[in-house]
Amino acid sequence: MKYDKVLFYPFRKDSTYIHRKETLNHNLGYPINVCYEHHAALAPLLQFYLNNCGDPFTENTIDFHSKDFEVAVLDWFAQLWEIEKDEYWGYITNGGTEGNLHGLLIGRELHPTGIIYASKDSHYSVFKAARMYRMELETINTLFNGEIDYADLRSKLLLNKNKPAIINVNIGTTFKGAIDDLDLILQILKKCGYSNDKYYIHCDAALYGLIIPFIQHAKTITFKKSVGSVSISGHKFLGCPMPCGIQMTRKSYISSLSTKIEYIASTDATISGSRNGLAPILLWYSLCMKGRTGLQQDAKMCIENARYLKGRLHKAGISAMLNEFSIIVVFERPNDHKFIRQWQLSCTRDMAHAVVMPGITRETIDNFFKDLMHERGKWYRVGTIVPPCLADDIASQNCLCCCHKMCH
Repeated sequence: MKYDKVLFYPFRKDSTYIHRKETLNHNLGYPINVCYEHHAALAPLLQFYLNNCGDPFTENTIDFHSKDFEVAVLDWFAQLWEIEKDEYWGYITNGGTEGNLHGLLIGRELHPTGIIYASKDSHYSVFKAARMYRMELETINTLFNGEIDYADLRSKLLLNKNKPAIINVNIGTTFKGAIDDLDLILQILKKCGYSNDKYYIHCDAALYGLIIPFIQHAKTITFKKSVGSVSISGHKFLGCPMPCGIQMTRKSYISSLSTKIEYIASTDATISGSRNGLAPILLWYSLCMKGRTGLQQDAKMCIENARYLKGRLHKAGISAMLNEFSIIVVFERPNDHKFIRQWQLSCTRDMAHAVVMPGITRETIDNFFKDLMHERGKWYRVGTIVPPCLADDIASQNCLCCCHKMCH
């Protein structure tokens, strides 16, 4: 039939579907975990329509939902982030952006005249939230490693002491994988004269929310500190075949957003209303299969492999940087768009980065490195073009350009 050709075109053997499957082994630039078995065990669920509409903790009159799984996943994260079951509220979002939008919206509802403070290395969704909610925004400078500039934050907090502060704290920045020091930020707020009722903190832990808790000596994400909300992406480090995320806040904060909707026989305080009912089941399945031990092993392996990649780059004289507890290696931008496309690298200015996820093995890293060195020899063979200087981006101690190599 005519429609059969249209419908199944992407799945022909010579189609882009095969290409996409093959390129998964060459995805170094984006945080995608493809090491999961959902498709084998949970494929039968695709025959069902599952819509988790409204509040996860409120029963609907309709039965085609998976709210029991959603609450089970939330309970798991409540234990991880140290908040009692009767003290938290949350839901499974459609991704990290929705988590940030929701967290900052709670901050605005609690502090209508508040100012958003976000470092310039924050995810673009934070700046999107400021535009959507028409909120005042202070963009804070960053240190060379992508971490928020604490001196700049302090000076801007002091300038705006008459208004509450809504602070986005990055638990792993998008490009450099930098982790803002939550304890230091809390100290700065206190020294600047902000009492607990004059600020709100949202933690964007999209990628690192399932890494940091399983690393020794890393500062934990916990609601025992003065945190208002935490959000992560479910499809990143944990792995899920569709975008999703977890957003969690304090139950006492949600009443101002919660509205009773007669049409769905539920209350709703979410951004999207209708939500993918498959995602909670997939996340629950992954958490059960991996457990804390499996996540800890993944975190350890990824950090070790990231250090391995950075070491190989430095040994070859290539500028590179890796933050502590990070799985994101920043290095000089390849001088060829085809190479960038082949390895699906994420680039900005003269930098590229590789995100060493659970599916990125030592063999993958070695293949990438071998390819990079082969192509790099062509790019800089003549001598008229030299590798870029990254001293301003990743600091001179990490830059191995012709000028700074002499210093090392």
